[in-house]
Amino acid sequence: MNVGVGQGSALSLIFSAFYISPIFYIFGKRSKNLNISISFLSFIDNRLLISQEKSFEKTNTYLFCSYNIILSLLDQFGLIVKYRKSQVFYFSRSHKPFNPSSLNLSLLGGSCLQPKDI
Repeated sequence: MNVGVGQGSALSLIFSAFYISPIFYIFGKRSKNLNISISFLSFIDNRLLISQEKSFEKTNTYLFCSYNIILSLLDQFGLIVKYRKSQVFYFSRSHKPFNPSSLNLSLLGGSCLQPKDI
């Protein structure tokens, strides 16, 4: 038997919020316990991890750890992450040349995310 709500249905947003909200709660607790300063925003079907640090090494470390936590939680809830849809953006207030390093997710089974040109 195939049971579900089709994409685009008004109910799909409500049901996805009910299903995903425990993941947000658990992620918040785990990142706080690990002392990872990261923000997590959610839109209708997109998620956003935000790290605001002065060094790229620390930013990449926090993003890597957070991505690992989210990946583990989503897997436990039976959801799949599409790595090719993952993107990383870096913003800097520096006035000198800006060449951020990539975010390597290969240890988690993903790809190496190159910074997007904006």
